Amino acid sequence: MVHQRFRLFPELTVAENVVIGAEPVRRGSVDRAAARRAVEELGERYGLRADPDARVGDLPVGVRQRVEILRALYRGAEVLILDEPTAVLTPGEAARLFEVLRSVTATGASVLLVTHKLSEVLAAGDRVTVLRRGRVTGRFDTARTTADELVRAMIGRSLATAAPPRGRGAPPRGPYALEVRDLSVRDRDGVARLSGVSFGVRPGEIVGLAGVAGSGQRELLDTVTGLRALGHGDSGEVLLGGAPVPRGRDPEVAYVPEDRHGRGTAAEMSLAENLLMGDQRRIRTARFGLSRAAVRARARDLVERFSISAASVDAPISALSGGNAQKAVLARELSRRTPVVVVEEPTQGVDVGAQERIHALLAEARDRGQAVLLQSSELPELRALCDRILVMYEGRVVAEFRGEDATDARLGEAMTGAAGAVR
Repeated sequence: MVHQRFRLFPELTVAENVVIGAEPVRRGSVDRAAARRAVEELGERYGLRADPDARVGDLPVGVRQRVEILRALYRGAEVLILDEPTAVLTPGEAARLFEVLRSVTATGASVLLVTHKLSEVLAAGDRVTVLRRGRVTGRFDTARTTADELVRAMIGRSLATAAPPRGRGAPPRGPYALEVRDLSVRDRDGVARLSGVSFGVRPGEIVGLAGVAGSGQRELLDTVTGLRALGHGDSGEVLLGGAPVPRGRDPEVAYVPEDRHGRGTAAEMSLAENLLMGDQRRIRTARFGLSRAAVRARARDLVERFSISAASVDAPISALSGGNAQKAVLARELSRRTPVVVVEEPTQGVDVGAQERIHALLAEARDRGQAVLLQSSELPELRALCDRILVMYEGRVVAEFRGEDATDARLGEAMTGAAGAVR
């Protein structure tokens, strides 16, 4: 099983995570050199390279996903179950993964792929079963079905035609709401993760960030949101409304993290409590603290406004589907009407109906005049939503495209370092 929520030990290395429970042994001890070789050989064979000596807790999400897949492949499983395996992979990495899966099935093994991406279902699957609200709503042979037929089985209707982003003509003008100036950042080992990154986002535009996992997006967004303070060896600055970003989370920046479970929500707390986080000081208080009635009323209002499906606002947020948990995080952050919105992987692991709603919410934020910085591994999502797209490679912004000029081919070339800067 390759889980959507990773089952890795953050304090162990890549090699240790891959072989744990099936360690190579030499003279009665774990053969660490053999473990490293196994990871390197699997990575080369399947195009899923990862540094075997890297500590997993220091890796970006996309690389951690590779480690999960490598661990399953290392064991030579006869039945391989993958839950949203391409959610954090680039198109090239996803295509390579499906080549891997085809080679696995050619050996007689079985693969069960759980995904919301219809293109993957139609390209990689032999048969598909559609579930909606715990019931089977359709069984199809992929060679004899269409994307629209699958959508109707998934959400009970055809998908609405997405409205083109506003303002693809003249770009917004005026001062930046968010500006990054010549930002260079090193990790705790002194390795450069960002080098001279400069860009800005104006009110009323969506600027996208594209790049292979580990290209510096994590360090950039942590610095922009104030979760990472500039330290010794770092340089440059981040400005919000012309002023330096303060240390710690800034109330003027809404933040929707990639890891909605680890960073975006507290699993055992209720939906109402999760929707309150960050706003507790602005909610009317009762005699001895927060007014529970006010908290619930606010939560019910957000549930209705953002189309969140939940049995009750008092239910733990862990009881919600991935799409509804994501909409809850978006509801909490976008309802603040902050000048700047930072969003990571907004539709990762959610169904097409939730994707449609999430895209509409981001477009509404832009149309209200908020400055939106959107990081996504989904190139069609970036092309559909963004006024401009910045491409990161090895800690640098190497290319910039207007939304209408960006193609998967041009973005892919820049993401792999094959293209120079385009300004």
